[in-house]
Amino acid sequence: MIHSYFIRKPHMVYIMPAILVLGLLTLIPTIFLYFLSITDYELGSETFKVVWFENYLRLFNSAEFWKSFNISISFSIIVTSIELILGFYLAKLLDREMRLKFLVFACLIVPIAMTPSITGQIWKLMLSSEYGVINYLLEISMGLKVIWLSPANAFLSVVLVDIWQNTPFVALIIYAGLKALPEDPYEAAVMDGASRFQLFRYITLPLLRPIILLAVIFRLIDSLRTFDIPFSLTQGGPGSATEFLSMHIYRLGFAQTGWVGRASATSVILLTLTTIISLLLIRLMRKGGKN
Repeated sequence: MIHSYFIRKPHMVYIMPAILVLGLLTLIPTIFLYFLSITDYELGSETFKVVWFENYLRLFNSAEFWKSFNISISFSIIVTSIELILGFYLAKLLDREMRLKFLVFACLIVPIAMTPSITGQIWKLMLSSEYGVINYLLEISMGLKVIWLSPANAFLSVVLVDIWQNTPFVALIIYAGLKALPEDPYEAAVMDGASRFQLFRYITLPLLRPIILLAVIFRLIDSLRTFDIPFSLTQGGPGSATEFLSMHIYRLGFAQTGWVGRASATSVILLTLTTIISLLLIRLMRKGGKN
């Protein structure tokens, strides 16, 4: 039976080893995570017992969990929306003829190539209220001095840093999509007297829909599980102003309490949320492709 399967699909012989390795590397940690989420295991403890859904019930009754949940959802929606708009605008600018375009691409790649933890450390220095370059420029130009990492502005600071680092990524994806668009629909529409707005509304946007949804999937998944930038920039504070779900998991499991079971339950919820959103967007993207 296996022999006949590989005869019917000869390409599976070459990709099956990679599928098996990736499957094991994904399945084993995931099963272990689900098991830990139904135990009361604490970091350093030699014994533990199965508590089934007690960890989940505690989380759903925890105000701290819901605050982190809301912060993560708000952050994902805000940064994905802004990065998509700015990225689209940048891609349209890059799609024009211009001198020194290679230098613009080099500048766009710098934030992408930088690790998020280093990005957070650099911006932490730049946003310093005492000696940061951002406040220096604001003070000499407008006489303003902002305490960027205060409880009122910490969330905004994380949003700004994330937008700075990830907008070029979205711009390059959409730019690649623009360069791949066929010329025929535009030529036919121009001959029929279509305006520039009509070309954008009825040709560019529908043809770019799969690319735009792909960028949204990447950014939503990445922003929901963001950890490095808030950890290096604010460490979840001040207070719990920037305690994203990932920071909440870290604090529960490793930073203060060592409640690995409850941290695992929170991880399962984050994993489930990310999976549901991804599946919905992938389904939408496939539906758009068929149309």
